[in-house]
Amino acid sequence: MRSLALLVVLLAGPAISGVEPSRLTEAARTQIGVTVTYDPAYAALAFPGGDLPRDRGVCTDVVIRALRDAWGIDLQLAVHRDMAGHFAAYPPLWGLTRPDRNIDHRRVPNLRTLLTRIGADLPLTDGPTPYLPGDIITWTLPGNLSHIGILSDRRTEDGIPLVLHNIGVGAHEEDILFAYPMTGHYRIGADEADRLKSLTR
Repeated sequence: MRSLALLVVLLAGPAISGVEPSRLTEAARTQIGVTVTYDPAYAALAFPGGDLPRDRGVCTDVVIRALRDAWGIDLQLAVHRDMAGHFAAYPPLWGLTRPDRNIDHRRVPNLRTLLTRIGADLPLTDGPTPYLPGDIITWTLPGNLSHIGILSDRRTEDGIPLVLHNIGVGAHEEDILFAYPMTGHYRIGADEADRLKSLTR
């Protein structure tokens, strides 16, 4: 499986797809050295555009901040509006009966649902699906924990894209793409970006 995925990565070459993914990866990279603490505590946030202090956060905050900084997309508002209109489409994992704008966008299963609903999901198969800069990947970590990160435009010597993420010690850029079972692969192109922005107007 890893060897096939590596072949796909190498065949993909340096091509870039989507809405300026280099801006997304760069926005994620600027969080390194700024977000230095992993903090999963529930917090009341401003709305829209709410955020924790940038020195702290979780894996989803890397994606949230990157999309805001790079493309002006507010996932807090997008998730809240989509959940308000389609609450039953989202995972009933937390015993909620209505959306919670403080936390919904900071939960990986909710981001997976939103990205699928806007058509950004790519199939997880053994077939030739290249991994490109700016792609969003989700995994299941040991302990059945959900995780999310953004693919970098930098690669290992073997050609594996690095991942920009926060897995417990702040924002980092690391070789973890194939370290854990993947649960989702998403690519935000022009159409998907427009669908997200339509939720925030």
